[in-house]
Amino acid sequence: MKKVIIFPGKYIQGEGVLREAGRYIGIVGRRPVLLWGKRAREAVKATLIESLGSAGLEFVDVPFNGECTKAEARRVADAALSAKADAIVGIGGGKVMDTAKGAAALTSLRTVMIPTIASNDAPTSACTVWHNDAGKCVGFDLWKFNPDIVLVDTGVVAKAPVRFFVAGMGDALATWPEANAAGQSQAVSCAGGVPTMTVMALARLCFDTLMQFGVEARDAVEKGVVTPAVEKVVEANVLLSGVGWESGGLACAHAIANALPAFSETHHCLHGEKVAFGLMSQMCLDKGMKKDTMLPIVDFMAAVGLPITFAELGLHGFSPARLRDFARIVASKGSFVHNHNFEVTAASVADAMVAADALGNRRKRKSSDGTRGEKCSD
Repeated sequence: MKKVIIFPGKYIQGEGVLREAGRYIGIVGRRPVLLWGKRAREAVKATLIESLGSAGLEFVDVPFNGECTKAEARRVADAALSAKADAIVGIGGGKVMDTAKGAAALTSLRTVMIPTIASNDAPTSACTVWHNDAGKCVGFDLWKFNPDIVLVDTGVVAKAPVRFFVAGMGDALATWPEANAAGQSQAVSCAGGVPTMTVMALARLCFDTLMQFGVEARDAVEKGVVTPAVEKVVEANVLLSGVGWESGGLACAHAIANALPAFSETHHCLHGEKVAFGLMSQMCLDKGMKKDTMLPIVDFMAAVGLPITFAELGLHGFSPARLRDFARIVASKGSFVHNHNFEVTAASVADAMVAADALGNRRKRKSSDGTRGEKCSD
């Protein structure tokens, strides 16, 4: 079985690097499309436009319509072609990034990703996750190449709402457990092969970085400041997680997270928040998972504010019938849940989710009693 690992062409991270955006964007084009939503535009407009001007670049301003649909990607592609643009720059969150990648694929233009939040690992990947106008996931495409340049200004990221930062940790925390599961079964990743030693090492580094620095980094971002811990966790959320999932593989955590938007009650949740509960369920699904390994992860998620119960997802009174229907979707043919090296059924998925909810509630009660984390073998 061949091994494959893929990366973005260039990754730049640091406080204030947005001031250098013109120089980096100029490597791939002289007349870029700037695709951004209102919030991202307000956050970076002045610095980015000044940087583009200093580099002698003209730009085409294209507002993002808010949802990553194929129609939106086509609209952006048409705007780029009409304006004779030579690059597409996605600025903002994951849906902007994915739309920019989709539009670039339609036009064969090069891409630059400038995330203004560290809520997911979309900036580095060669993947677009498509949604319909209602926000439901309807599939994904894998493009020929990863983005040419990813530029992450940690000063901008640290000023965004802390919830986005925490959601990024939820998405990134699953990288190692999922890659490890997929690696054990020799499942083919989205990169087109089984994991290399390099990607497995990066996935593990992602996990270890979050567990060591995540709480400290969260506290700093809540105050809007950049610290060494913030720099480490941003790199884990964006780069390590991106390379890790794409070339390492996915499993139960993302299978559940990608299906949850089918329930309108979860639409308030960010992707990484759904992945966090998916990881809870994956750990309860895996018979080889030891409590000594699992409980510190659950306690970490609770400490940073990730959802670990049905109630925190908005699924109050999740009926057994609805749960069974949902589990059948998760366990359907072709699902990432089958990347485990043991048989997964709809019944086992449903049981694991119920167990995850019970575990989450138990650990939250322990936390409120002041006993959380004192003993991991209960």
